[in-house]
Amino acid sequence: MTLRNLVSRKELKEAVLKDPTPRTTLSFYCYFKIAEPAVFRDTLYREMKAIGVLGRIYVAGEGINAQVSMPSEKLDTFRDYLYSIEPLNGLRLNSAVDDDGKSFFVLDIKVRKKIVADGIEDPSFDMANKGKYVNAEQFNQLTEEAGTVVIDMRNYYEYEVGHFRNAVEIPSDTFREQLPMAAEMMKDKKEATIIMYCTGGIRCEKASAYMLHRGFQHVFHLEGGIINYVKQVKEKGLPCKFIGKNFVFDERLGERITPDIIAHCHQCGKPADTHTNCKNEGCHLLFIQCEECAAAYQGCCSPECRDTLQLPEERRKQLRKGVDKGRHIFNKSKQRLRPRLKE
Repeated sequence: MTLRNLVSRKELKEAVLKDPTPRTTLSFYCYFKIAEPAVFRDTLYREMKAIGVLGRIYVAGEGINAQVSMPSEKLDTFRDYLYSIEPLNGLRLNSAVDDDGKSFFVLDIKVRKKIVADGIEDPSFDMANKGKYVNAEQFNQLTEEAGTVVIDMRNYYEYEVGHFRNAVEIPSDTFREQLPMAAEMMKDKKEATIIMYCTGGIRCEKASAYMLHRGFQHVFHLEGGIINYVKQVKEKGLPCKFIGKNFVFDERLGERITPDIIAHCHQCGKPADTHTNCKNEGCHLLFIQCEECAAAYQGCCSPECRDTLQLPEERRKQLRKGVDKGRHIFNKSKQRLRPRLKE
């Protein structure tokens, strides 16, 4: 079996969208030692491909991080294979909140230095010394206690559309920057009760270990992140302390948790929380756009990109040739969008 995709992403996406087979979206992660990540990756690819899994999986010496979908009828087969790997036996699988199964269109499994880029170089740092898990009920109880600090370990554009009430934002768009920032921002609260959270648990688990490493005393992290919290809230009839949308890193770009719209269109300033990528392939900026602006700008972030979209394909290819968009998200281009924002 070829251990990479040979069909274009465009063709794969069209095939998935046309396929009526019900699919289920899951996410999971686990910190554990992998002696030979490349070998583990190739074995994983063969098995996942055979099951019909699509998605994004990162493998590193410190563990695995995955967001995937598979035919719903193959869910048991998928779980059985995953649990046959000893460190993953019984692993919690987070089910997507708002899921039509069309979340991924290709299978990408990549070997990385770390499953979460953290910038930590201290050899004494140990993931085995991490904060204590809290479930949804415990989270709600602790947040009612005076002095409890809730820290959001997601990127600013995730926080912008949805977060827990009174959560502290660490204003950055990379996890490696957030870790030392969180420790610095909380330097006078080393004995306070601190709860860290993220989307699925992987970032806040590492963040809890980092905070303990930096001398904080009472550090907790939300088990399974926002995704698992919402599931437990629904199952147990608990009050939901999360408001707005949960940003997700797949084609959906968000899961609706509550009706609250707490963000604003980056073009006109109206209440909106729909993330989109600029339709100009040479830009592809990630930003928030309301329906009116989407129509006016044809899904683009600016008149310039809208005009570029009208050019012949060959000309557009020439314009975007060699352009490195990097992490092209709204705060990287505020100066370009700011004139249209309502102050």
